[in-house]
Amino acid sequence: MTALNLELIAHLRQNASDAGLPLLLQQTLGLDNDGYRQEISRFLGLPALGREDLSAQFPRYDLLPYGDAVGHQCLMAEDVDGTLRLVLGDPFDRVTRNWVQQRVALPFITVLAHYDDVRTYLESFETSHRAMDQLATGSDSENGHAGVPEISLATLAHDTNPVVKLVNSTLYDALKAKASDIHMESTVSGLAIKYRIDGVLLHIGGANGVETAEQVISRIKVLAELDISERRIPQDGRFKVIMNGRDVDFRVSIMPSIFGEDAVLRILDKQNTGDAFKTLRLDILGFDDTTMANIRSLATEPYGLLLVTGPTGSGKSTTLYATLSEINSGEEKIITIEDPVEYQLQGILQIPVNDKKGLSFARGLRSILRHDPDKILVGEIRDGETANIAVQAALTGHLVLTSVHANNVFSVLDRFMHMGVEPNSFVDALIGVVAQRLIRKICPHCMTDDNPDDELLATSGVTRDQTAAWRFRKGTGCQACRGTGYLGRKAIAEVLRLNDELKQAIASRAPAVEIKLLASGLGFISMRKAAMAVVARGETTLQEVNRVTFVD
Repeated sequence: MTALNLELIAHLRQNASDAGLPLLLQQTLGLDNDGYRQEISRFLGLPALGREDLSAQFPRYDLLPYGDAVGHQCLMAEDVDGTLRLVLGDPFDRVTRNWVQQRVALPFITVLAHYDDVRTYLESFETSHRAMDQLATGSDSENGHAGVPEISLATLAHDTNPVVKLVNSTLYDALKAKASDIHMESTVSGLAIKYRIDGVLLHIGGANGVETAEQVISRIKVLAELDISERRIPQDGRFKVIMNGRDVDFRVSIMPSIFGEDAVLRILDKQNTGDAFKTLRLDILGFDDTTMANIRSLATEPYGLLLVTGPTGSGKSTTLYATLSEINSGEEKIITIEDPVEYQLQGILQIPVNDKKGLSFARGLRSILRHDPDKILVGEIRDGETANIAVQAALTGHLVLTSVHANNVFSVLDRFMHMGVEPNSFVDALIGVVAQRLIRKICPHCMTDDNPDDELLATSGVTRDQTAAWRFRKGTGCQACRGTGYLGRKAIAEVLRLNDELKQAIASRAPAVEIKLLASGLGFISMRKAAMAVVARGETTLQEVNRVTFVD
C-alpha cells in the first residue's frame, strides 16, 4: 500500500480537479471506503463519521444553505446532543473550510466523512427536503418568488404534462451536469437536445415527433415571455427558475430553421459561483506561474491599456474579474461597464450597458471618465468609437482593462487599426496583450497512461524523441465525465508585454514575422507551447490541444 504523506497529496492535487482529489487519493492508496476514511482520519487527526452516523445527523440548512452544501460537498449538521458539526467530503479543501468559518458564527466541530457518503446524503435528502418546504411554506408568492418556477426531484415527480416534464427535466439535468448552454434543435423527425459541457457539445437525447418539438419550443417561449405565434423571425428573451434554493437565469435565443425552430438556452447560475468570484484570483484559473506573474505585472501598472483577447467562451471575462479582484485594495476607484453585468464584485462600481435607453459602451465610458476613476474595465470593445475613448482614457492616466475578439496577441493589433484607431496613440497607450483559451482536463476518475501513435505526434508538430520525458495520459470515459474522458477546464495563455522596441516596430507596421522575433527575444511564450507543457505534465491530451490551438 502507498504511504500517505504531504508530498503525495501535493503531487495528486496537481493532477486532479478539486472534486477529484479524494477519489484519486483513495485509488492511489488502494483502500476500500472504510479503510480510506480511517486512514484520512488518522492522518489529519479529525473525527470520522460512517454512513450510519451521518444519516443520524440533523442538517442545518439555515446555517449553510442546501445549494451551498451541494456546491462545496460539505454539510453543517447538528447531533442529538446539540453539537454542531461541519462534515467535509474533501477535508483537504482549505478554501471550503475557511469559507464556512467566515459564514457560520456559531461554534462547530470539523469532522470528515467519505465523499460518496456526503454526496449520497445530500442527493437523498433533496426530495424530502423540497416536499417539506412546499408543505411548510405554501405558495411561491409568500417567499418572494411569485411566478418563478421551482425545479427539483420533488417537483419533477409531480409534473403531469409530458412537455412540461421534458423541459423541466432537461433544465434540471443540465444544471446537475454543469452545462453552460442547452441546445434544442428541431429535426425532420422531432427534437434533438444537446448540452455544451466544458466547451464541447454533447448529444444528450431528444423527443420523437414534430408536434412534440413545436410544443417544447412553445414552452420555452412561454417561460421567456416571447410571442408563441411568431415562428418566422428570431426572438430573444430570458427567464428564471429556482433550484436547490437559489435563482438560476436562462438567456433564450429562438431561431427559425428549415424543420421548425431551434432554441439555445445559456445558463447563468450567479449564486452558485458568487462565492467563488468574491475570492477569485488568477491562481485558481489554471495559469502557470510565469503567465500569472506576467498578468499581475501588467495589472499593477499605474496607467495604460491592457487587452485580453480570445474567442467567445474562452474565459476572457473570468480573467478580467480575477485581475480586478486582485488589484482591488479599496484605495482606488474602480469602475466597470459591461453587457451585461454577470457577476457582482464587492467594492467596485459596475454599470450595465442599456442600448434601448441609449447607454452604449462609448457613452458610458465618457461618463465614467467624469466620475474620477483610477482603473476602468470595459467589458468588450466592439467599435471604433469605444476603442478610441478607451485609448484616450489610457493616455490620460487611467489603467483600462478590456476584452476584444482576436485569435492571438499579434492579430489584436491589426484589429484596432482596422477600427480606425490612430496607430501612434494606440501603441503609446498599450502596455500588454493577453490571449487565452480554455482546454479540457483529463477526467481524474478514469485517467490512464497513454501512448500516442506517430501520426498523432507528427500532426501535433512533435517527435517521439522530443516527447520522451513526457507523461502522456488520457481518460477512458466514465459516468462522471459522461464518457468523454474529460472533466473540467483550465486556462492557457500567451502574454505580450510591450517595450519601446516592440512599440516602434508595431507603429511602423513592421511585418508580423519581425514582431514575433522581437517578442521571442524578450521571452514571449506562445499559447501552443504553453498548451504542450500541459500535455507533458499529463493534464490534457494532444487531441485537445490540437482542437483549440494551431501548430507554431
